[in-house]
Amino acid sequence: MTPSGVPNARHNLITGGAGFIGSHLAERLLAQGEHVVVIDDFSTGTQNNLASVANHPKLTVIESNVIECKELSQLVSDSTHVFHLAAAVGVDLVVQSPIRTIETNLKATEAILDAAAPGQTPLLLPSSSEVYGKSAKEGFSETDDLLIGPPTLGRWSYACSKLMDEFLALAFHAERQLPVTVARIFNTVGPRQTGRYGMVLPRFIKAAKAGEPLRVFGDGQQSRCFCHVNDTVEAMARLAMCDHAPGSVFNIGSTEEVTIFSLAKRVIELTGSSSGIELVPYEKAYDVGFEDMQRRKPIIEKLEQFTGFKPATTLDDIIRSTAGLI
Repeated sequence: MTPSGVPNARHNLITGGAGFIGSHLAERLLAQGEHVVVIDDFSTGTQNNLASVANHPKLTVIESNVIECKELSQLVSDSTHVFHLAAAVGVDLVVQSPIRTIETNLKATEAILDAAAPGQTPLLLPSSSEVYGKSAKEGFSETDDLLIGPPTLGRWSYACSKLMDEFLALAFHAERQLPVTVARIFNTVGPRQTGRYGMVLPRFIKAAKAGEPLRVFGDGQQSRCFCHVNDTVEAMARLAMCDHAPGSVFNIGSTEEVTIFSLAKRVIELTGSSSGIELVPYEKAYDVGFEDMQRRKPIIEKLEQFTGFKPATTLDDIIRSTAGLI
């Protein structure tokens, strides 16, 4: 692993490659024999996430913000595929730093699209299930209308910035024939994910292992579908290689739904913890007026139709894996 420099070989470029999902993607591509270049400023990702491949001869790590990376145009033009994972992440960060959230997401995406367009470099743009907003539908489809909260609530800045990323990417596809694919990622979890920015499962696991109460916000009846990071990465890799995917939007996630209260109970049981569960009103956890989505279940038939892939890791195995029990 080198701190700087541009490799001579054709490579896969991962922005945010030292992050949770990006590091798992880097490991997967390297295991296939691919050359990988990571751009990361380590603001939310860490070098420890890449520890298992730190000395891999086909890995180059460039410590830089995407926007300020002087080699960006060359790195993109020499790429077989670009995976743009550099983004602001986590509800806590979004609520506390809305300017950073908006600027990071919009400016970095604009820079990577501008770099990819001249050579029509294939690009996978991960988006977020957050773009579905406050919709109360049982399951979310890629063609659904989107219901975003008002701009007076900073909580929605992330959803809006990711949605603008999608609009911009698809505009590049339509006007400049850029082969870009949008992947809306739902609640991905697994080893190396941190609760530092509010991610619920690692936060629960940490509390359970410490014998502390698991803090569940609201009444705990809000539900989510948790997807193992290995499944998410596999889906992303397949979409990148799918000739018919560019210009389209795809959901990536699991369809095994669980309430957050039930998730807390499962974590306690599977870790053998003596912890209890504490219900915390939203106004104590976040600012007054914070809004949460009650359900967030993806419809993933389109992903399976285009790639033949659907996640297979059960929730219990996801919890065990994230907790380091398997």
